[in-house]
Amino acid sequence: MHRYGLFALLLSTPALAQVPAGNSAPQPVPYVDPIPAARDVPYPGTMQLDVDATDTERGIFRVKQVIPVATAGRTTLLYPKWLPGNHAPRGEIEKLAGLVIRAGGRVLPWTRDPVDVYAFHIDVPNGARQLDVEFQFISATRPDQGRIVMTPTMISLQPERVSLYPAGYYTRQIPVQMTVKYPTGWTASGAVPARATGATYTYDKVNYETLVDSPILAGRYHRNIALSPRVDLAMYADNPRELNATPAQIDTHKRLVDQAVKTFGAQHYDRYTFLLSITDQLGGIGLEHHRSSENGVSPGYWIDWENSTARRNLLPHEYAHSWDGKFRRGADAFTPDYRTPMRNSLLWVYEGQTQFWGYVLQARSGIVSKQDTLDAYASIAAGFDTAPARQWRDLADTTNDPVISARRPKGWASWQRSEDYYNEGLMVWMEVDAMLRQKSGGTKSIDDFARAFFGMRDGDWGQLTYNFEDVASTLNGIVPFDWAGFLRQRLTETGKPAPVNGFAMNGYKLIYTPEPTKYWSLTERPRGTDVSYSLGFVADKDGVATAVIWNSPAFKAGFKTGTTVLAVNGEAFTGDRLKAAIIAARGTTTPIALTIRNGQQVRSVLIPYYDGPRYPRLQKVGTGEGGLDRLLAPK
Repeated sequence: MHRYGLFALLLSTPALAQVPAGNSAPQPVPYVDPIPAARDVPYPGTMQLDVDATDTERGIFRVKQVIPVATAGRTTLLYPKWLPGNHAPRGEIEKLAGLVIRAGGRVLPWTRDPVDVYAFHIDVPNGARQLDVEFQFISATRPDQGRIVMTPTMISLQPERVSLYPAGYYTRQIPVQMTVKYPTGWTASGAVPARATGATYTYDKVNYETLVDSPILAGRYHRNIALSPRVDLAMYADNPRELNATPAQIDTHKRLVDQAVKTFGAQHYDRYTFLLSITDQLGGIGLEHHRSSENGVSPGYWIDWENSTARRNLLPHEYAHSWDGKFRRGADAFTPDYRTPMRNSLLWVYEGQTQFWGYVLQARSGIVSKQDTLDAYASIAAGFDTAPARQWRDLADTTNDPVISARRPKGWASWQRSEDYYNEGLMVWMEVDAMLRQKSGGTKSIDDFARAFFGMRDGDWGQLTYNFEDVASTLNGIVPFDWAGFLRQRLTETGKPAPVNGFAMNGYKLIYTPEPTKYWSLTERPRGTDVSYSLGFVADKDGVATAVIWNSPAFKAGFKTGTTVLAVNGEAFTGDRLKAAIIAARGTTTPIALTIRNGQQVRSVLIPYYDGPRYPRLQKVGTGEGGLDRLLAPK
């Protein structure tokens, strides 16, 4: 029926056509949550989870699950929604299909909750002892559908995608045993021990929380390297040539483990596995887990070592999360199940300090050189030095961004802000390190905080929660100071310059020069042409602006994300021509002439910018070894 015909039909119904008079307007129907709250009691039985992961051509996981039940009547099964590391309710419920639930061979009708669409209600008949569940999880096959997790050569299996769990229990109280069938000849790696019989892996029984925190990487081409007696690097690639790491490259990753253990003073795992996919087919990822991490990089990580510098920050960052974010967990983010909303108020520690340690550990281990690390710091600091968003929005509020925007790109990130708790958090912790050094006469540093905050209970991979006061009091125990007041100021201030001064306090100040650093040139290449600190935008190879800085010269000329630069001073756009025009205009009064297209509108603009190229770098302050030199030196 045509939609207007349906509308007319509804209006013709007397009960709907009548307009209530006075105070007799209909009242909203209240929603009474029928889903039981999680309780910290043992679940009566062990779930059995059987996954067929062999349909790699079509990207379909086929799931069979047995869920014991103790009593008849209404029960609710949940699909994981709020997941650690995502910081938002982003369980991929839309990719669940073909759900059928049986008891004693009889199909039971299920009803999706009208408010929490991750919940399925079932009436369990008398005498039933288990629910037999079947469904499929359908991988994205194109990037615009989400992350691709199954290809003909590789699988990223996250247990929460292929399982339901019963409502009413803490997830750590629900036992589960998983079996997975992979394609013949494949190898699989993960944190939960398994016994392989042919292509089928039977995993040890664990609780559901541990299973969800233990992803699996499987594939046709695999190489495993022991980095320490307790840490492995499990690598998978589309092409076996990509697994050819040299002994020197492997040694830097061994030093990463050594330096992290020396820095934090304990290891919060029995064994730890870096799951590293080297691929342009499987979706990229960087996701922390307690005893493993999911790390996805594009081809060339090993065999194009000189050009993979920026990608090599991933493993140090995710490894640091085993301490910061997994073992030490913000109290308001530690939830009993995957339905209870997590709160992100402490992400400036969870992610901000992990970002800090990721760069420190990459330099201490030699995975990335000290100079490249300094140049990476310069790029981070410059981004905040020129972005005006701190005028209206504080750092603390950015911890809500994962929920607000689901990590979608923002058209005006320099004005809207986007998860700045990562890199502005890094700068706050750099300032903390500098202050500890100065106030203690050089006898204390953030390394003392690391050992005090993370370095207890070696081998324990449970959780130790904390709140804001715990962070401040730990700092106060190292060097007495009003750390609570200082941190609150940094978290809540607006209208102030970005906190880049920690670098200067530690011996290096941010400057801009006409020539880019080697690190800048290397990281600029995949972005296209980055003239952020001169004209104020980034353009891809076709001249399309992928980022525009608010109030920059480009902004004032009418640029927005998606604006296409067609010509530069009368010649067809290339990145080199744009950069040459910036150089030619330096010290003159002749504006740069650009022809741009916004949608269907083409026009010419003149940009009066005469200061030439500007690229960030850190310049040494004074002589001798400064705090940042000592911070980046191996222990």
